Order: sequence, then C-alpha cells, then structure tokens
Amino acid sequence: MACMSDYYNAFEMSPVPAPGPDAVPPELFRGIYGMPAFVTIPTSDLAESVDFWVRGLGFFELFTIPGRLVHLRRWAFQDVLLVPAESVPEQPPAISVSFSCVLGQVDSLVEACRAVRPDSVDGPRDTPWNTRDVAVTTPENARIVFTAAKPFDPDSQEAKNLAAIGITPPDLERDDNVEHA
Repeated sequence: MACMSDYYNAFEMSPVPAPGPDAVPPELFRGIYGMPAFVTIPTSDLAESVDFWVRGLGFFELFTIPGRLVHLRRWAFQDVLLVPAESVPEQPPAISVSFSCVLGQVDSLVEACRAVRPDSVDGPRDTPWNTRDVAVTTPENARIVFTAAKPFDPDSQEAKNLAAIGITPPDLERDDNVEHA
C-alpha cells in the first residue's frame, strides 16, 4: 500500500503557500482558465449573497450575467457561481465546501463575516490534522469552511496523528515527483 509520502510535494503546483508563521496569501486571481472544480450555490437574494461573499469572505466578482449568474473568485481554483433560486434551504446542509487560507487571514475573516452577519461564524477551531478552521454559514445557508494549515512541527501530536495514518512530510532532499517502492 502506498502512503501519502510516496507522492510528490504538490505545493509546487498549488496556489496555496507552504504553511508557516509568515505565509502570505496569493493575490486574488483574475485570469480565465478551465475550472477543474467549482461550486454552484442557489440564492433567493443575489445582491445580499454577493455582498456577503465579497465583504465577508473576501471573494470578488469575476463577471456577472445580470439576473442569471455571478461568478465569484478568490485565489486561483477557488470559484463560486451564485445563481438565482426561488428559495434556499431553511438549515445549512450536512456537507460543506472548504477553501484554503493562511493563518494570518483567519482573524480578519472572522471579523469581516461577523460585521456583515453577526451569527455567521463558528470557530476558529484547531484540528487534529494541523489546521485552523472557521465554519461560516452564508445568507444562502451554505456551510463554507476556511482552513489554514498551521506550521508543521514534527514533534507535535498533530504530526503523530498524521504519521499514524501514513502521512509524513515530503523529503526535501529527494525527488518527490518519482514513485518510490
């Protein structure tokens, strides 16, 4: 069975910066690309939803088709399509969508969301897999999680938790893009 460390270090192809105390988020990405994945969220109030996603969650309007669709984006590959709907669920769904952020953004994200919708934030909470997560309920009752990797300490309980399931940090001295036996 292959373990996670048998695969290459994907930070070289990801817009997500390597975790660290001074990790800087990438710029908002305004380019057009074929989206490998995106989220479509129905809303009964397009203007309210756009306002929350922009002012609270830090997305921007990439483009709009008036009355039909608003394409929001943050970092590269963090795309959300808001579409009009007659109604939205009364309760947030059991599933959530997660977006990466850096630790330095967690507090400001919490403050911005609470400024727009005071009861929208749950957390932040530290996880056993070495992240700090903030769950946000949007005006459409979507459950959005922002997750920031914490600096990796090989002697921490989180490192032991990850090692117990076969996830070890990449070996910076080897070519992690080659399958190892």
